[in-house]
Amino acid sequence: MSTKQLKKGEFIGALDCGTTSTRFIIFDEYAAIIAQHQLEFPQYYPHPGWHEHDPEEIIESVRACISGAVKDLESVGWDRESVKTIGITNQRETTVAWDRNTGKSLCPAIVWDDGRTKGTVAHYLNKLDSEGISLPDGSVKKEKEGHDQIKAMSGLPISTYFSAIKLRWMMHHHPAVQEAYDSDTLLFGTIDSWICYHLLGGTHITDPSNASRTLLLDLEKLDWSKNLLDFFDLKASILPKLVSSSEIYGEMKDTELKGTKVAGMAGDQQAALVGNKCLTTGEAKCTYGTGAFLLFCTGNKVIRSTHGLLSTVAYQPGPKLPPVYALEGSIAVAGSAIKWLRDQMKLIESTGQINELAASVENTGGVYFVTAFSGLLAPYWDPSAAGLSSYTTPGHIARATLEANAFQTRAILESMHKDAKHEDKSNELKVDGGMTNGDVAMQILADNIGFDILRPEMRESTALGSALLAGSAVGLYGWDLSKPKTFARVNSAGNTTFKSSIDDPTRAERWRMWQRAVERAKGWDEDQNE
Repeated sequence: MSTKQLKKGEFIGALDCGTTSTRFIIFDEYAAIIAQHQLEFPQYYPHPGWHEHDPEEIIESVRACISGAVKDLESVGWDRESVKTIGITNQRETTVAWDRNTGKSLCPAIVWDDGRTKGTVAHYLNKLDSEGISLPDGSVKKEKEGHDQIKAMSGLPISTYFSAIKLRWMMHHHPAVQEAYDSDTLLFGTIDSWICYHLLGGTHITDPSNASRTLLLDLEKLDWSKNLLDFFDLKASILPKLVSSSEIYGEMKDTELKGTKVAGMAGDQQAALVGNKCLTTGEAKCTYGTGAFLLFCTGNKVIRSTHGLLSTVAYQPGPKLPPVYALEGSIAVAGSAIKWLRDQMKLIESTGQINELAASVENTGGVYFVTAFSGLLAPYWDPSAAGLSSYTTPGHIARATLEANAFQTRAILESMHKDAKHEDKSNELKVDGGMTNGDVAMQILADNIGFDILRPEMRESTALGSALLAGSAVGLYGWDLSKPKTFARVNSAGNTTFKSSIDDPTRAERWRMWQRAVERAKGWDEDQNE
């Protein structure tokens, strides 16, 4: 089809760079997918517990996905100029170091789930105990007070997950990174920064949702913290400029969409919160993939968790506008438990089959499956937890696996409500991710948490969130992040709501038995860690 025959429209592009693949999706104003292209990129595991990406391969995949999606768009009769703006969303915490003179990466990217930095974590925990952290008023806090201050400022504990720790490891183990730091040519960033640097011609930026996962951002001030930088022995010149999650950052310098404005950016889980239209205080979403991530919108207020959750920036709706915050809780094992039943236990032949197997029984027959393959995350935080309570039939095991997901979701939701002290009258949870395809799984979720479960027909919520941020920035379709009703027609067709089918006493008894099972599993493997 020649260019002259192509139709002109108004669409939004969304670049979603995940942990294993990149995709570029082109949406219309209703969130219908007009065109898309997806590519996996290589994963590197040089040692047990290590996980690396080649930053250059990520950029190659980005360019290829944009090219593929544009070809797809034109093949269905639309001109590439129909793409009016682009949003970016990305795997969080994954850390890249590159040279400001060459634009080339200086070492492999360390992925968010990489565990090599335990020694670096131990070093800074010891530093916190012995030297402490200086505060803006000149005082120094050590030991527990120091730990509390780190979390109060950044919303995060010192952990292998977060980017400052990964960067310090790079500087210690890759001479090129340390040399660039010493000569002031080092640039640091997460995947969003790395992508923007290349697509926008050397613009070094990040948004608060990604910055809030580095251990270097002051959540309240929404600025890089001098005290945190000093504690982690880092200088500010390596950091990206902070921009809002919804504004025009610049124009694409190359690719088939050269000249198109990039105007939205958020980390993947925060983007999914926006994509599920959880823009009002008290609204929550959960993304069920290999693990699960539950985010609860707390509005313009930072909520300090006393129940094992993380405080984070959800998004900043525009320059100089107050940010929207969230509480976050993670489930270590969600979809991976289903894969375990398929690959190790051979109880099912495909992951989708678990719904049929679980539906073959009315209850779990007393089985409570504490899915603690790598310990328990929020709100339990017990790395030594393990155990399967008992064994009856494959159907019981399948149903117990899905119930475990529901119970852990309920545990996080209850912690969020306690922290936020918020009475959520709607009792609704919005969901996305691979596990949500099963109706039985979603009904079990509704039954055991007592919430209505809202599942959209189009479940690319992460990509959609970045599109909503970008569209709002340029005023497309009348979208406005401060007015959630302007998104009323977005991804609203074909939604499915699952309501609880059991009574409150039954739900309460199941919850009581789950808590008993968790208590018995806690510490089960503690001797193995000695």
